[in-house]
Amino acid sequence: MSGIKAPEQVDASSAGAKVSSSSTPISYTALAVGVFMILVFVGVVGLVVASFFNAVPEISWPSFLVDSNTTVKKLSLMVFVVALFIGVMALLLLLVDSRKRVPNWTVAITFVGPALAALLLGLIWPGISTIIQSFYGRSPWADSERSEFVGFDNFATLFTTPEFQVVLRNTLIWVIVVPLVAVALGLIYAVLIDRTRGEAFSKGLIFLPMAISLVGASIIWRFIYEYRSPARPQIGLANQLLVWVGLEPYQFLLNSPLNTLFLILVMIWIQTGFAMTIISAAIKAIPDDIIEAARLDGVSGMRMFRYVTIPSIRPALLVVWVTITMTTLKVFDIVRTMTGGNFQTSVVANEFYTQSFRQFNFGLGAALAVLLFVIVIPVVVYQVRQLRLSEEIR
Repeated sequence: MSGIKAPEQVDASSAGAKVSSSSTPISYTALAVGVFMILVFVGVVGLVVASFFNAVPEISWPSFLVDSNTTVKKLSLMVFVVALFIGVMALLLLLVDSRKRVPNWTVAITFVGPALAALLLGLIWPGISTIIQSFYGRSPWADSERSEFVGFDNFATLFTTPEFQVVLRNTLIWVIVVPLVAVALGLIYAVLIDRTRGEAFSKGLIFLPMAISLVGASIIWRFIYEYRSPARPQIGLANQLLVWVGLEPYQFLLNSPLNTLFLILVMIWIQTGFAMTIISAAIKAIPDDIIEAARLDGVSGMRMFRYVTIPSIRPALLVVWVTITMTTLKVFDIVRTMTGGNFQTSVVANEFYTQSFRQFNFGLGAALAVLLFVIVIPVVVYQVRQLRLSEEIR
């Protein structure tokens, strides 16, 4: 008798059977979209591999895509590309978002496929190509006579030639001075104006340079450093101040090695506001009970700053330091705008541009790019390790 089911059990089992048997079929449209995305991704990979072996077929593109030599044509091409991207993504999302059941892998490919293809074509392949190019001569991809394999000669040139030794020295000075001074000034300013009258206005004054582009800030400071002979009236603020105190005008951008420090001052002026903003937010996030407990223990003044504030905002300090360091490693605009890399002020990023697009020594330019990438890696690894340690402490 145990094998006999109650009527309600029979109804429930039959209803479940009906539900399972009448499950919504897979959308063939969504399946086709998934297959299409796979083919696009495979096509991008094939294009990358073909370009590696110099086997990319010649393609006759429409004239409006390759002959945009006026502002109107460039803006029209930009609008066309953006509209095409929006249209394609809208079509894919419309096809995937159907009432019929869609396979999970189709949805994943639809969303991730374009990003992976763009990442491969716009980042991974150029990175690999640059690394390969750094072991070749001046123009390995365009000129067969200059495509000889030179091994590590380009890197040896960077470390043995006096000209490039100055570039590496300047880059090292930038990386040490800018983060150290910007973070220190931002920290001091954030502590001094914390919970004071007019705090928002004071923060706005320091943060204002962040709203200016690096090129704009460079032009401003170039006028500040402007030099004229002592017999002529000075139009640069810095030299006018020197004249007012009875000193001779000084050529701030010409005299090495102090001209590098005067360029560094521009980056410090910009990055101090960023450091102050992040650090100030971290200070306000310190729990009040920690501060009250420290005060009950008799901690105040510098001891409060050293034993409570600094340990509490250490993750924020690390993020600010790493961010400013990586920004400084890539500095290009300031040097290019103010001195053009002349007068022994060039840095790695500026020298990479000069060698690649002025001297057309693509092999040496690629070596500079690889060197910059290698320098950034330890900074990123250090940040990741420190953030993990901070999370474990919490």
